[in-house]
Amino acid sequence: MEELNHRRAPRGFTHEQWSRFCEDGFLVLENVIEPDVVDELLLAVDRVAAAHPKFSPDRYFGIKRLVETDSVFARLIDDPRHVGFVYDVYGELLKLHLSEMFVRPPGSKTTEWHPDGARALPYPVFSPELPLQLRVGYWLTDVVVAEQGALVVVPGSHRRQYLDQYTTHEPAGQEKAVLLPAGSITLHHCDLWHRVEPNASNSIRKNLYFSYCPSWVTSGDRHRSDPQWLATLNREQRIIVRDYDEPYHYAKPPAEDFPLFLTREEGLDRDRGLYRDDVPLHLRHRPTTIQKWQSES
Repeated sequence: MEELNHRRAPRGFTHEQWSRFCEDGFLVLENVIEPDVVDELLLAVDRVAAAHPKFSPDRYFGIKRLVETDSVFARLIDDPRHVGFVYDVYGELLKLHLSEMFVRPPGSKTTEWHPDGARALPYPVFSPELPLQLRVGYWLTDVVVAEQGALVVVPGSHRRQYLDQYTTHEPAGQEKAVLLPAGSITLHHCDLWHRVEPNASNSIRKNLYFSYCPSWVTSGDRHRSDPQWLATLNREQRIIVRDYDEPYHYAKPPAEDFPLFLTREEGLDRDRGLYRDDVPLHLRHRPTTIQKWQSES
């Protein structure tokens, strides 16, 4: 089989990184966003915020459907700095769950303890090991002390469905403030208990979140997207957004959406030896990287 004219899957987890993510429920990748890219993203944040009718420079500001507000953010849907990590978990059914922007000036509101996703029946009821949503954070300003509005997590708490401090800002045992320089990326498990510290500094905390999930999990910030906007996306971005006319396509995407990526190592559109050649790609089970690792252990 010769290499096709599609992209190979970008790099993702190492075994060590996946082991750490499973243990802690989060992973920090420091200094992976180049300074000029950070500057470009900060300009886009300011541009989008200034154009929004609810923006006030002295108050917390957050919006969803971020990728539809500016082409700079749309480019991040399939950015190779992070998309290989989420592809390792969700494989060919990778979907953008939601995209968000947060601006937290000094004295703005904080966020109380919570997990992400469903509440009445949390995701681990159905998926006790793998996250049904994986959040990717792009950190555009330094958060080097907790008082700068740091994300606070309880490492390993993604394996717990209960936290006594839920809906409060009270300290929780073994909590950890995630401190990092601008230009860092975080990955965190949707079931991880977390909150946000107050920003008592003189700086404004600005960051982005891109959450991903399997295509059959309901989207977090949209029903459908603007067709004109969809037409501006590249092939992989369009697939990952998962905007379908047929409801069942979210569980069984159409044939033209396969492969999303070619195999990372060989550049193939399929795994060797699993099916006869006459079985169409969209009907094949393509094991994810994490599934392969689990079967080897």
